[in-house]
Amino acid sequence: MDRKWGIRSGGRTGQHTDDMGPIHDQLSWLKERLANCSDLVIHTFESRFHQKCALVYVAGLTDQKNIQEEVLRAIFSLDASTDEEFRVSIFERKQLPVSNYEVIPLEAGPNAVVEGRVLFVIEDEQRAIRFKLPFVKGRAIDEPTSEATVRGPREAFIESADDNLSLIRKRLKSPDFKTETMHIGTYTQTKVMMLHIQGLCDNELIEKVRTVLSQIKIDGVLGSSYLEEHLDSSPFSPFPQVQYTERPDVVTAALLEGRLAVIVDGSPMVLIVPVTLFMLLQSAEDYYQRYVAGTWIRWIRYLFVFISLLLPSFYIAITTFHPEMIPSKLLITITASREVVPFPALVEAFIMEISFEALREAAVRIPKSIGQAVSIIGALIIGTAAVQAGIVSAAMVIIVSFTGIASFIIPHFDLGLAVRFLRFPIMILAGIFGLFGIACGLLLLYIHLINLRSMGTPYLTPVTPFVVSDLKDTLIRAPWWFMRKRPYHEKLNKWRQPKPKSSKPGEEDEEMGD
Repeated sequence: MDRKWGIRSGGRTGQHTDDMGPIHDQLSWLKERLANCSDLVIHTFESRFHQKCALVYVAGLTDQKNIQEEVLRAIFSLDASTDEEFRVSIFERKQLPVSNYEVIPLEAGPNAVVEGRVLFVIEDEQRAIRFKLPFVKGRAIDEPTSEATVRGPREAFIESADDNLSLIRKRLKSPDFKTETMHIGTYTQTKVMMLHIQGLCDNELIEKVRTVLSQIKIDGVLGSSYLEEHLDSSPFSPFPQVQYTERPDVVTAALLEGRLAVIVDGSPMVLIVPVTLFMLLQSAEDYYQRYVAGTWIRWIRYLFVFISLLLPSFYIAITTFHPEMIPSKLLITITASREVVPFPALVEAFIMEISFEALREAAVRIPKSIGQAVSIIGALIIGTAAVQAGIVSAAMVIIVSFTGIASFIIPHFDLGLAVRFLRFPIMILAGIFGLFGIACGLLLLYIHLINLRSMGTPYLTPVTPFVVSDLKDTLIRAPWWFMRKRPYHEKLNKWRQPKPKSSKPGEEDEEMGD
């Protein structure tokens, strides 16, 4: 094929190109800007009009088969009779029969090459052609690992921003679905996409997120967490103010509620803003089960959030300051089990809680083949040995184990981490002041939550501020035919289903179902 098209020479960077005449200066400048790049390929050849040309690309980032079959074939098949007509057809009229190409100044060539583009250079021309022929291997679309469901879709995001966008595109078949792309990171130039639905998402929210992202000045962005910390309204709060998910259906549902999503190339997690505390306590499974089952599961989840946060503290407070609250037979059993323990209940709880956190973290780091066995056996052996050695009581082992199980019910990992972290200061207050200390801790926590904002949205919406109509998807999971309105923060188009007819103006707004 090379012989048919009259290609005279070619090779990797570093080969002799002095015989190419005027194009030598252009290639020398490109090689100087991309020096010490062993995977750089400079393919030189001569066109039908005896012009000196070159293709510049990075091996491994570009589909070399498509270069030969599409780019070179298109260049040599272009219908032109003179050198000048050839240049006009390429640069002015853009008549090359190849998709995804654009004319750029030669100065932008090095950046195009390292982004995985193919650069077409012609002698005595300060412009170049940039072709998009990516060839980057990535993992296939698989099932979600951290957000599994029984009845829901089995697709999960991967590390390719374009593939992730396509997973959402096939669910949102509307011209109102808008995307905006920017590149963040001095060296990584990571592609970041903002997604929203025009007419549903508040323009003030779009502008706020766009401003935050445009002001990020950093060497590189290697994951969505880099941007998540910039989007936090209160960076010192333990509570997450940005939701991340690996499920396309969760992102689609959030966009339909008027929220905004951010895709980061190289990360399988997509960010969603704004969020509320009750959003982070919801699971995708709630909406694929019947509404009665979804409501029941949600109540169980709320109960175990309080158990995960407060159970050790209540045990410490009651056994230390309020033993009269315990039934006498149970009090005798607890007292007998703690008789040989040399530590107070607070120290005992700290020993067990920190040990449990260490086992949990070790289970994440240990190879999967032995991680589960080590974590389970380790917990059983350490717990049994600690009780037999008299370091902790059997009751404390039960309390900490039950608390640990309760923490796994929280759907959002970062929210679960915040609850586990806050458990320790409340335990300290319980060990010093008893139930009064727990009440003070909960009061301080409530004050913090009502002042917390996620991109301007109150974190405890719809409880504070109180929105009756939004309780249908907070305390309960109402049936879909009952949820006619979008959430409280949505101002542009509040109706997700046809507005119900009413004989009196404003009557439909007074119904809880609205």
